[in-house]
Order: sequence, then structure tokens, then C-alpha cells
Amino acid sequence: MISDNNKKLAQWAMDFALKNGCQAAKVNLYAGSNTSFNLRDAKMDKLQQASENGLAISIYVDGRYGNFSTNRLDKKELESFIKNGIDSTRYLAKDEARILPDPSRYYKGGKPDLQLLDSKAESIQPDDKVTLAKAAADEVLGTDDRIISVETGYSDGTSFGYRLASNGFEGETQRSWYSLSASVSIKGEGEARPSDYWYDSAIFYDKLIKQGIGKKALERVLRKLGQQKVKSGKYTMVVDPMNTSRLVSPLMGAIDGGSLQQKNSFLLDKMEQKIGSDKFTLVDDPHIPQASGARYFDNEGIATEKRTVFENGVLKTYYIDTYNAKKMGVEPTISGSSLLVLQPGNKDLNGLIAGVAHGILVTGFNGGNCNSTTGDFSYGIEGFLIENGKLTTPVSEMNITGNMLTLWSSLVEIGNDPRLSSSWRIPSLVFEGVDFSGL
Repeated sequence: MISDNNKKLAQWAMDFALKNGCQAAKVNLYAGSNTSFNLRDAKMDKLQQASENGLAISIYVDGRYGNFSTNRLDKKELESFIKNGIDSTRYLAKDEARILPDPSRYYKGGKPDLQLLDSKAESIQPDDKVTLAKAAADEVLGTDDRIISVETGYSDGTSFGYRLASNGFEGETQRSWYSLSASVSIKGEGEARPSDYWYDSAIFYDKLIKQGIGKKALERVLRKLGQQKVKSGKYTMVVDPMNTSRLVSPLMGAIDGGSLQQKNSFLLDKMEQKIGSDKFTLVDDPHIPQASGARYFDNEGIATEKRTVFENGVLKTYYIDTYNAKKMGVEPTISGSSLLVLQPGNKDLNGLIAGVAHGILVTGFNGGNCNSTTGDFSYGIEGFLIENGKLTTPVSEMNITGNMLTLWSSLVEIGNDPRLSSSWRIPSLVFEGVDFSGL
């Protein structure tokens, strides 16, 4: 937690910068700690513990901009640190787009706590954390002769932030997180050594799923035995909720202000145009309590609000921060997404699969990329052939190719199974007529 003394120090640092040649300044004081344990076959393999306290200051000097950070929070040392930063900034080129946001857009406070910090975070004992990772391994070790290795891990952390801007912003953040994971590799046919994983994450320790993680990882890898390529062609593609974010990511990158300003976006000049199917409605809903990604303000201090990103396939917003908005000569929106929620359907993954006569379920992406300027993509995939609503042959070493605009226009169904522990709540998805290359 940020102490009152450190808050006063942050305020002093900002005032000191303004008195020594800055026309504007902003300060970010941060603190946090994290722990991670990694076990191999239930034996400790790696342990990491870290804590940090630091101050970052952005200074605006004679049309120039500099950003500097330090973890030395002694006032005397900060004086020389800030003065040196000001002197260094004067050597930089002028950039008229580097300005603080309009203060009317700042978050003003007064809203209910989003409940993102677990009060138990500091009281959980290290032995209990290790026990969780060991128990995940013990669920599967010795249960199948084909198991080569089992890697399990536990991690957690807390972070705190205190931000100030010289034109009127002040805000605090605090959050905690926990994660438990397992990865299992087994002997396959010939030289094959398939592996797979499973995990859970949560903001609160009591809500972290602590049992069944290892078993789920083993189940997922055993399904891969007998993987092969199948015939190339157009298939209905079903993507499970562990992997749907991979297909949303290029869209979000294409509506980011930096990509738009550099004209490196296949969604440039596409505002209010239809780029996906009627099924595609994506909302940024940042004020859901106890939800990963929830926040009242972004990293500039701008107040977040619920906004529709895509509505029935129509692009409704760009994410443009103050800097890129100034460069582009447009009005800013906000620097980035908070909590993305794709409007769900009414079937789970099994229900979606049951409705597919000839398709492929994608359970993993193995490399590949999407061209940010054109939207053309090529991804390696693995998964299962779907025949008459049932999973049959495990498949791997196949590729999907196409264009993001074509792909999202072919979205025909959405599941009801997003991973609620993620800040991108994207359920299972079904696309028609996707090009698969294999045999």
C-alpha cells in the first residue's frame, strides 16, 4: 500500500519539477510484490520473490517531453534525479503533441470500491502456496505410464499505484492476483512428445480453483494422442474459450491509436462500417466489481466508461490517447481497453460442436501471425476433426489462412462460456468456411 508519507513525497516531486523549469508534470508512484513457485514432478524447480517501490515522473519542458524512473526515494537523491531529468529533456527534439490531457476528462473520484484487492494477500503462508502446486502435480503423477514430466506452478502478487498530474488529476489503484497452473507431457507415437496445460486465476485467494488443475491438463494432453493432418479444404471452425482471444487481438491492435496514427491498421477509416457479422457485439465494461481489468481511469487518468467497441459487426470506437489524438488532429477517446465482454450466446462448447456437421475444433494456435496493415493471417493450429457433431480425429500441423475482415464476417455462433478470470471475456466462437491446409 502507498503510505501517506510517500504520497506527500510524490506531490513534493511534482512541485519540485514545476519550480525547476517544467511547465507541466505527472508522477506515478508504484509499489508491489509478487511470488512464484515452479515445481517439476512435485519437486521445487524455481522460486522467485520480488518487491518493488519506485517513482516515475513525466516532465514537459519547453515543448519537449521526458520520462524517468527511479527506485531511490530519498528526497535529496530525488532532487538531483529530477534536475538531471530536466536538463536531459532539454536536449530532446520538440514534440507539440506531448501534452497533458484536458483536465475535464480526468476521473474525479467518488465511485464505489471496485474490490480488486484481497485483504488476505499478506497472510497466506509460503508453505500453503507450495502445497497447492505440489497437490496439482500429485493429482496426476503415477496415474499413467506415459507421463514424462509434470510441471506445476503457483504465483500471486499485489500492486499499488498513486498518480498525480499537475493540471489536476489524483488517483489510486490497488489489486491482487493469484494463479495455479499445470503442464503435462507424455510419450506419444514414435518420437512425439505431446504436452498440454491448464490453469486458473483469480483476484481473491478463496475464489481460486485449487483442485483438478493437474487432472485437466492430463485430460487435455491425452486427447492429443494420434494427432495427424486431415484433408485441406473449407471447414466450419470452432475455437474454444482458451484460444478465442488470439482472434480478437488483431482487431484490438488495429483500433489502437498508435497503429492508426502510423497508418498501420486494416481498420483505418472504418469507423461506423460493418466489419463483422451481426453476431459480433463487443463491449468494454470497466466498472464490474471484482473483475480482472476493471478500473475507473486509464494510465493517463482519463475516466473510463462503458463503451461499445463493435455493435452487430459495426465498428463503434477507436482507442486513441491524448498524444496520438493530437498527432492525428482528432478527438481522444481513451488509451486502451479495460474489460472486454463479447455478447454471449446460449450454448456451451459441447453444444456448439454438436451443431457442426463438418468442421474442426481449434484447441491451440502454434505460431503464425496477422499482417496489421492488411488483416491477412496465417496460424498453425491443433485440435480435433468434427464429424456429424462429434469430435473424432485429433489434428495438428495444419494452418488456417484468410483475412480478419472475412473471418469475422463469417462468425455464425457464439458460446456462453467465457473465462471470467480474464479481462477479455471471449466465449467459444464458430466461423463458417475457414480455409484449412493439411494433406
